[in-house]
Amino acid sequence: MRTEINKIKILGFIGCLFACISLKAQDRKAPSYPLITHNTYFSIWSNTDKLNESSTTHWTGAEQSLLGLISVDGDIFRFMDVESPNYITVLPASDEKTYQVQYTETKPRDDWNLPDYAASDWKTGVAPIGDDIKNVKTIWRSNEIWVRRSFKVSNLAAINELFLKINHDDNIQVFLNGKKVYAKQGWTSNFQYIALNDKNVLKEGDNTIAIHLMNTAGGRYLDFGLVDRQKDNTAKIQVARQKNVDVNATQTIYDFTCGKIDLKLTFTSPLLMNDLQLFARPVSYITYQVKANDGKMHQVKVSLSASSNIAVFNPSQEVSTQKYATSKLSILKVGTIEQPVLKKASDDMRIDWGYFYVAAPQISNAIQFITPGKDAAGAFIKGNYQSTAKQGKMLALNTIIPFGAVGNAPVEKFLELGYDEIYSIQYFKNNLRPWWNSSGKATIEGELTDAALQYKKVMDKCDDLNKSIYADAVKSGGVEYAHLCMLSYRQSIAAHALVKSPQGDILWLSKENNSGGFINTVDVTYPSAPLYLIYNPELLQGMLNGIFYFSESGKYPHPWAAHDLGTYPLANGQTYGEPMPIEESGNMLILTAAIAKAQGNATYAKLHWKTLSTWVDYLAKEGLDPKMQLCTDDFAGHLARNANLSVKAIVSIACYAQLAETLGYTETAGKYRAIAVSMVPKWMEMADAGDHYALTFDNKSTWSQKYNLVWDKVLNLNLFPQKVYDTEINYYLTKQNKYGIPLDSRKSYTKNDWILWTATFAPNQHDFQALIHPVYKHAIETESRVPLNDFYDSNTGIRDNFKARSVVGGFYMKMLADKLK
Repeated sequence: MRTEINKIKILGFIGCLFACISLKAQDRKAPSYPLITHNTYFSIWSNTDKLNESSTTHWTGAEQSLLGLISVDGDIFRFMDVESPNYITVLPASDEKTYQVQYTETKPRDDWNLPDYAASDWKTGVAPIGDDIKNVKTIWRSNEIWVRRSFKVSNLAAINELFLKINHDDNIQVFLNGKKVYAKQGWTSNFQYIALNDKNVLKEGDNTIAIHLMNTAGGRYLDFGLVDRQKDNTAKIQVARQKNVDVNATQTIYDFTCGKIDLKLTFTSPLLMNDLQLFARPVSYITYQVKANDGKMHQVKVSLSASSNIAVFNPSQEVSTQKYATSKLSILKVGTIEQPVLKKASDDMRIDWGYFYVAAPQISNAIQFITPGKDAAGAFIKGNYQSTAKQGKMLALNTIIPFGAVGNAPVEKFLELGYDEIYSIQYFKNNLRPWWNSSGKATIEGELTDAALQYKKVMDKCDDLNKSIYADAVKSGGVEYAHLCMLSYRQSIAAHALVKSPQGDILWLSKENNSGGFINTVDVTYPSAPLYLIYNPELLQGMLNGIFYFSESGKYPHPWAAHDLGTYPLANGQTYGEPMPIEESGNMLILTAAIAKAQGNATYAKLHWKTLSTWVDYLAKEGLDPKMQLCTDDFAGHLARNANLSVKAIVSIACYAQLAETLGYTETAGKYRAIAVSMVPKWMEMADAGDHYALTFDNKSTWSQKYNLVWDKVLNLNLFPQKVYDTEINYYLTKQNKYGIPLDSRKSYTKNDWILWTATFAPNQHDFQALIHPVYKHAIETESRVPLNDFYDSNTGIRDNFKARSVVGGFYMKMLADKLK
C-alpha cells in the first residue's frame, strides 16, 4: 500500500508542476467569472470563457445584461455580452398576458398529448402554475402534473423563427401538436428560449401545447408561450477578439483586440476588509484602457448598455428611469415602480426594490440616454443618443464614453455601477439600512462621488491587496492553491450583507445561496470562516452576533445553537425544518475560539460566556457518540454515530477549555480539557477500521473525510495523535477520483471546501498539493458553468447542487493555519 501511496504522491506532484508551468496558458480560468460582486443581490457574472460569447447574468442565472461595444473609426466591435434578440409574441406567457390551461394531477391516457384528445374531465386553471402562493395563480403540490393549452395561429407564413419560451421546475416534456419539441431533466430559474427548428410543427388554425411536468425536489413552477425571433436588420457588428482574461482577488481583467485598437477592460469590486467604509460601499468600477496597435491615430468611443433587469425580480416588472447630473457625475437610475421593500424571502430571488445606478465622471464627457433594450446597439451604431423610454420593461441604461483620437499611448477612463437597497435586511422585525447608510443620512450620490474622487487611490489599494493575497497563497500552497483562493475571494464576500443591529453590533449575514436561501446559517458560516479570520475577525463576529442574540434574548430557548435566523433577507428566526444540535453548537464554540486566537484575546468570548457554557455542557453530554441527526452535510441525510461529528464535539469542548484558560478561569479550563482529552482514545477505539477511521462507529466498512480535525491543528489544541492524521491522509490518497476525494464512502459526490480543510492537515506539502490538484482541475474543467459550486460529482465534475455560496471562503484554511503558527 505504501508504494501505491508514493506513486499517487509523485503523480500528484508532477501534475502540480505541470499546472504551474501551463497556468498562464490556460484558456479557462474559472467556471464563471465575477464582474460585479457586492452582495447576493448585486452580483453579476460571465459564464463563458470569452466575455462576448454569452449574456452576463445574476448568480442565479437570470439574465442581467451588460452590453459592451466599441467604435474604432466607425467600425463597431462587441466585446461584452451578446446582442439581445428581438422576439415577437406568438403565444403569450403570463409575463405579458393572463392565460388559462387545462390540467390534471391524475395520470391520463397515453394519447393525452395529441391535439384531438378530449380533456373534458381536466381542471381549468390560470398560469403560472406552482407551489409558491405569492408567485403563482394555480397551486400545484403533487409530484406530477399534465397541462394542455389550445390556441389559434392565423398567419404561419409571417413567422421567421419559432421559439418555445418556458420557465419550469423541474423535469419536463413538451409536445406541440403531438410532437415532442423539448425535454429537460432539471429546472430553470427564468424564461429560456428554445429554438423549434421547424416552424411547420405549427399549423394554421387550431394548435395544442401539451406538457408533462414532474417534481423531484424543491419547488414547482410552470409558465410558457411561443415567440418569433425577428431577423437582425441592424448594421453588422464585429466580434472583438479576446486575447486573455485574469482573475485576482478584487478584479477580473480582460484584454481584447478591436481592429486597430487594443482594449483592456477591468471590473473592480474594491472589497478591502480592513476598510469597512470602502468594503461596504455598493459601487464597482468598469475601467476602459485603449491604445492603438498599429502606430496610428484612431477615433474611439465605448458604449455600455446596462439592463434594467438588474433592478427587477423578473423581467415582467415595470421600471421607471431617471437621467440627472451632479456637479461631479452624470447619472442614470432605474428601479421598479412597485418598490416592494423587504416584502419577500426566497432562494432564487433578485432584488426588486431600491435603485440601480450607472454613473460617469463629468470630466469623461460621457453621453447617457435610455432606450428599450432591443434598441441599444442600434442607437450606438446610428449615433442616435436620445432617450426614448422613461418607463417600461427590459430597458437599457446607455453610457457612451468618447476617447477622441487615440494613438500608442494608453488612455484610461472609467464608469461606476452602484446599487442602493434603501433597506437591506429585516432583523427581528426591524428593517435595517445597509452599513454604508446605517445613519440614514448618507446618499448614494455621495457614495458614487467619493468612489469617483478616490478612484486612483482605491485602484492602488486593490492592486496591493491582490498581490499580497496571491503571494501569501502561493507561499502557503503553491500556484494552483493561489488560483483557487483568487476565485473564491469575491464570491464568498458577495454572498453576505453588512448591516448594524439595533443594539449597535456588526452583522455580517450570509445567504445560503442555491441551498435553501437561509440567512446567517451557522454551518455555512463555519466553512467560510478562514477568509474572515485572516483579513478581519470582526466580520466573523458579525456572523456570530445574530446567533448569540437569538439565544440570549430568549427567542431561541434551546440548550444548543440555532441553525439560522430565517430566510434571506428576513432574519426573524429559524426557518430551517429541524435543529442540528451538535453541529451548530460545535461550530459556534470553535469559531469563537478561532476569533480569540486571531485577535490574541478572548474578550468576545467573555461577552457570551454563559451561552457558550450552556452549549459546551450539551456537547459534553451528547457529543462523543451522536444520536441520529443531521450535520452540515445535510444533503447526505440523517446519520447516527457520526465519527466526524463526534470529532467536532471533542474539538469544541477543547476550544471552550482554551478560552477558559485565556480568560483566567483555570479550574474550568482544566475540567473541560480533561473531558475532551478523555474522549480521544474512546473515539479512536470506536472509529478504528484498521487502515482508516470509519464514517460511523458501528460500520467499519465505511470511511469519510474527517475535515473537522483541522481545528485541532490550526488552534494548537494537541488532542489527536499524529497517527490519526497520517492514517487518514494515506487512506484518502488511495480514494482520489478525477476531481477530488469523495465526501465519504456512500456516494461519489464531494465538497471542495472540505477537501481543502482535509488537505490542510496533510503532513507535508506534496500531500497537500496532491489533494488539492483535483479541486483546481475541477475549477478549470467542469461542465457546470456557474459561480464556483462546492458540491459536485468527484468523477464527472458535474454540479450536484449549490453555486455562488460563501463557503468557498474555506479555501483559505491553509493560509489561516500558516498565519496562526
